[in-house]
Amino acid sequence: MKFVVSSATLLNHLQAISRVINSKNTLPILDCFLLDLKGNMLSLAAADSETRLETTLEVSSAEGEGTLAISARNLLDPLRELPDQPLTIDVNDETLEVFIYYHNGKYNFVGLKGDEYPDPKPLKDDFMTLVLEADTLFSGINRTVFATADDELRPVMNGIYFDITAEDVTFVASDGHKLARLTTTEAKGEGRSSFILPKKPANLLKALLPRESGKVEIRFDENNAYISMSDYRMVCRFVEGRYPNYNSVIPKNNSNNITLDRLALLNALKRVAVFSNPAISLVKLQLSEDKIVVSAQDIDFLTAAEEMIPCSYEGTVMNIGFKAVFLIDILNNIPSADVRIELSDPSRAGLILPVEQEENEDMLTLLMPMMLND
Repeated sequence: MKFVVSSATLLNHLQAISRVINSKNTLPILDCFLLDLKGNMLSLAAADSETRLETTLEVSSAEGEGTLAISARNLLDPLRELPDQPLTIDVNDETLEVFIYYHNGKYNFVGLKGDEYPDPKPLKDDFMTLVLEADTLFSGINRTVFATADDELRPVMNGIYFDITAEDVTFVASDGHKLARLTTTEAKGEGRSSFILPKKPANLLKALLPRESGKVEIRFDENNAYISMSDYRMVCRFVEGRYPNYNSVIPKNNSNNITLDRLALLNALKRVAVFSNPAISLVKLQLSEDKIVVSAQDIDFLTAAEEMIPCSYEGTVMNIGFKAVFLIDILNNIPSADVRIELSDPSRAGLILPVEQEENEDMLTLLMPMMLND
């Protein structure tokens, strides 16, 4: 088979799907891209043992058709160094030798048989379908994926939980210390269903969705999902297991409420946290009527810092400790100029909420406190 394609277009598509390839694979063929030429359409695929990402682009002067697996390194690395120009890719169907011709040179190597590339597992007949806008899915993933865990003992925490009803869709992620929940009425399912999308495909979607427009269709059964976008298609395996009841850990009737500027608190935390003990990253918040004092210290190195931020506070004077890196993560992912922090007492989880919610969205984050010595 033989075809001509723009080097920049090919590189753009290959880079987008290359993120799915692991640095170490159990199957050597998973170090390759799968190329499938039919007519003037070239399909490209990359996969690991649980996720597969595909895209299609149009080529010109196509002769013949077929499938071929090509080492990702052999294809990507030289393309990165080439200026945009037409490439002629010529494959010997007998020997699988690949010749790539460009403006003032060529390179060649040997590919692998395309039929050795693993096929995605088909969906069961009773699959369900969820259709939502690309920006709605992006928002749900982007606002929650930071809270996912890396926990080998509790794999269900290593992904985003999609809680789907006929009225709305809720995205939830938690690592046991922090929790992020976003409910949107912009999308709704056929009925009650749920699944846990692993962190890796979630991050792949987070990178792809900003360049997508229109609808995204997710067809899924209890084990797998087929996600169709305008330019890309993903097949991924879900995390198996039962997700914890996330609503039961969200405290109700919090009597102590603080409202303050999100960036003022975020920047103060970044400055003060430098002086905290790096092993625990503890910062103390001292809450009083019109101000919040953020402080940290590292007794081992005799360093300390504190900063005062004006705020509106309704409640009793109290001190509460949080892990700075977690609180910074949460504040970085809240899309609001002001935040409201709701607390009941220093030993119970605090809620951090955007004061201005996005249209048709309800976002909530939760953070467990840390013990203070004083």
